[in-house]
Amino acid sequence: MDKSYIISQMKALSKKLCLDFDYEVYDSVIEFSEFKVYSKGSLLAGIGDKAAKAGIVMNGVVRSYYIDGDGNDITQFFSKEGSFCMDEGMMGFDEIIKMWEAVEESTVMIFDVKKMKELIFSSEKLKTLWIELLESGMRYKIYRENGFLVENATERYLHFRKLYPELCGRVPQKHIATYLGIAPESLSRIRSAVKEVDSE
Repeated sequence: MDKSYIISQMKALSKKLCLDFDYEVYDSVIEFSEFKVYSKGSLLAGIGDKAAKAGIVMNGVVRSYYIDGDGNDITQFFSKEGSFCMDEGMMGFDEIIKMWEAVEESTVMIFDVKKMKELIFSSEKLKTLWIELLESGMRYKIYRENGFLVENATERYLHFRKLYPELCGRVPQKHIATYLGIAPESLSRIRSAVKEVDSE
């Protein structure tokens, strides 16, 4: 990809996320990054892979998932535009601990974790952003745990729809169902019931 095009794409994404960086930041990130396009259904990384690199989704949707003891595919997280993926290394893991798959054709900026962390800690602005991202990740974790502890399946679906409205039409329902901890058939019934209420 042409460097100027990449920078324009990164700036557009930063603007969408209400972030403002100096040109030097974009230039530095590009120096230790590569951009890959993954076709729908292809794997970005798998359990046991080295976590020396991580990614940011430029466009598309990527999901992380586990395979349980019975061989069931359980969705853990959806990464959309502007979100990290394969980010275990950024959190201190040496290896990838789940599977990462492109839900739709996705362009991902793959970067060197060590160099990204060095860049982050060289700038007060980037350190502040990193703290905000960590806090956001903690809030997400608490939200997920709370949902499974005190909410029923319908409430979890409604919260998902409220938090990620754009994903409802982009992600296969079977993946949303496993994310919510229910069977696809149950999600179908919930969606039908919610649709009836919405139409009243």
